[in-house]
Amino acid sequence: MKRYPFLELHTINSTYSEEIKQAVSRVVDSGRYIGGDEVEVFEENLSRLCDAPFAIGVSNGLDALRLIIRGYIELGVFSPGDEIIVPADTYIASVLAITDNGLYPVFVDPELSTYNLDPALIEQSITPRTRAIMTVHLYGRVSWDSTIVSLAKKYNLKIIEDNAQAIGAISPIEGIHGTHITGGLGDAAGISFYPTKNIGALGDAGAVVTGDTLLAKAIRALRNYGSDRLYHNIYAGLNCRLDSIQAAILNVKLAHVNEENGYRRTIAGIYGSCITNPAVTLPLRNVADECVWHQYVVRVSDREQFRQYLDHNGVETAIHYAVPPHRQPCYARYSSLELPVADKIGNEVVSLPITRCTSPDDAAEISGIINRYDAK
Repeated sequence: MKRYPFLELHTINSTYSEEIKQAVSRVVDSGRYIGGDEVEVFEENLSRLCDAPFAIGVSNGLDALRLIIRGYIELGVFSPGDEIIVPADTYIASVLAITDNGLYPVFVDPELSTYNLDPALIEQSITPRTRAIMTVHLYGRVSWDSTIVSLAKKYNLKIIEDNAQAIGAISPIEGIHGTHITGGLGDAAGISFYPTKNIGALGDAGAVVTGDTLLAKAIRALRNYGSDRLYHNIYAGLNCRLDSIQAAILNVKLAHVNEENGYRRTIAGIYGSCITNPAVTLPLRNVADECVWHQYVVRVSDREQFRQYLDHNGVETAIHYAVPPHRQPCYARYSSLELPVADKIGNEVVSLPITRCTSPDDAAEISGIINRYDAK
């Protein structure tokens, strides 16, 4: 029986194998393994991609978000005990970054149609302690609209993008600085380059993107023990630097971001056109370049039966994410919250294969298998 893998990283990276080997060898030969030219070039490349003045390479996506919030604390914009609005349907890193800095997450239910933050529910959650809205471009779909922008202006709030899953996505509505590219829409953005992302490192890596000169300066110091120059520590900082080898690898891959995103759009288009089983709720179609399809997530009422059926027919699937943050043991204090849409999504989502491991023919065949599924 033919197998349809969900993800095989060696297949993904084989496309760039020779370029990656050359990049790694260049770093090894340079003798500079922390910082240096490769990191600086990476930051310039990412800044250009996001159409934002500053990009700062850091250790991973969670640290990117942590450093944004910590930077605003050091600048006196946030204080421990303040609140940040965050979608209830997200990976837990979005929330960890808030609580790790002594701030409080205010969970807002998502839209069922997009899985992203519901703009219509934001204002009722704003209190005198609210300092920011964290919008998460979940699964590669842009989470941005005029309501978010107007509320941020009305209440003097910062907008933090969790752009871990949507590098290169384009918003039909411009950001606060005029750009349309995720990462540059809000005041600051955290990006993840975890190996499974559309653009992934061969290990952990992340970045902060911002147009705020003071914040960029603070984060550059905070990521390096709080030091603005050698042995001069202006903050009690962290060690959250980006390795030179990962920067070199990412420089190879960033040049192909449009190709990678375009490929995923092709596969998503096949699913969207070919899957007709009424038992399976498909995600919204892509509008222009608004979604980069980090995951292709459908909803099925009897998820385990559906996944077992697909597995029996050779189709590997995954779940992103079965348990929303407010239901996790570490956030038991929020477990009584009524967030029905987030709970429904968590109970029904299934991710289909959408990487370069899945050919267009594979996607058509998977669609046929799904159309034969009988929900009893």
